[in-house]
Amino acid sequence: MGKFFVALDFLVNLGGPFLVYQLAAGYMSETAALMLSSAPPILWSIGQLIWSRKLDALSLLVIAGIALSLVATLLGGSPRLLLIRESFITGIFGLVFLGSLLFPKPLLFYLAKTTVAKQGMKEEVFESNWSIPGFRSTFYLMTVVWGAGLLCEATLKIVLAFTMQTGLFLVVSPIISYSIYFGLLGWSIWYGNQRRKLGERLAAAAQTSVR
Repeated sequence: MGKFFVALDFLVNLGGPFLVYQLAAGYMSETAALMLSSAPPILWSIGQLIWSRKLDALSLLVIAGIALSLVATLLGGSPRLLLIRESFITGIFGLVFLGSLLFPKPLLFYLAKTTVAKQGMKEEVFESNWSIPGFRSTFYLMTVVWGAGLLCEATLKIVLAFTMQTGLFLVVSPIISYSIYFGLLGWSIWYGNQRRKLGERLAAAAQTSVR
């Protein structure tokens, strides 16, 4: 069932906007067609939230994205401005990630806590690791990488929105987003594992020295 939803997610977000735009472009203005093309991913995200029935840090981030997308769509504007509406939202999230470094705990820590809680780890156990310097530095670095990655994605898509044909951009845009998201996620998993292994080696070395 999980693989089915992953495949459906790709289908809706990659093919949905392009298909709706192509079908609607012949019956209405380009601006109206672009506004309508945003419906599949927005409705899909709302459906996922209803299905999960759980409000956590990740869900709140999705809700914020949906709300900003709806506002940007309803405000309208020229076709090119509609194409870059999601890039502005991505850029805002990138700035939020970087801005969270000014707080006691960065945003990525809370997103990670939500993820491990779903996997069965108690949130209190995860929270207690914050006292470990290496644990803190890991999340600070990850937050910087994610913030910078989101800003790079937004910048690239804004440039392409003004240099590509509309139909082509609707196909290329989600591919870029998924590529960057999976790249950031893959790096985060790899880096997190490397830091965990380093911590285990240091702990083992400390126990050996005590003996």
